[in-house]
Amino acid sequence: MIQGLAEEQRLPGAIVHGGLVWLVGGAADDASLDTGGQTADVLRQADAPLVQAGTDKRRLLSVTAVLADVRGAPAMNPSWNGWFDPATKPARMTIGAALVDPSWRVEVTGVAALDGRGARNA
Repeated sequence: MIQGLAEEQRLPGAIVHGGLVWLVGGAADDASLDTGGQTADVLRQADAPLVQAGTDKRRLLSVTAVLADVRGAPAMNPSWNGWFDPATKPARMTIGAALVDPSWRVEVTGVAALDGRGARNA
């Protein structure tokens, strides 16, 4: 079964299938924030679909961070470091690319393992 969570008009907040949760690329709610602030906002938002799926950030396997300007990676790292449990850091790839909205500085997506209970009802 393939299940979408936190459905919006064009896409879900996450997809659950085969014991994994794929987070959709998330951008900050407040685009006026700097790179570190936008990163913290995006990571905070990722908690909800993970919990809805029946897992959490400690079970993230892989994260891709896309920066509008890859030179912003040092500004992103403190928010990144503050969000994760140091004992359960996922693999991370950070790249630079043009983002859909020019006010976005960072967009993040990831894949997490379920804890065996499967997706919860929305």
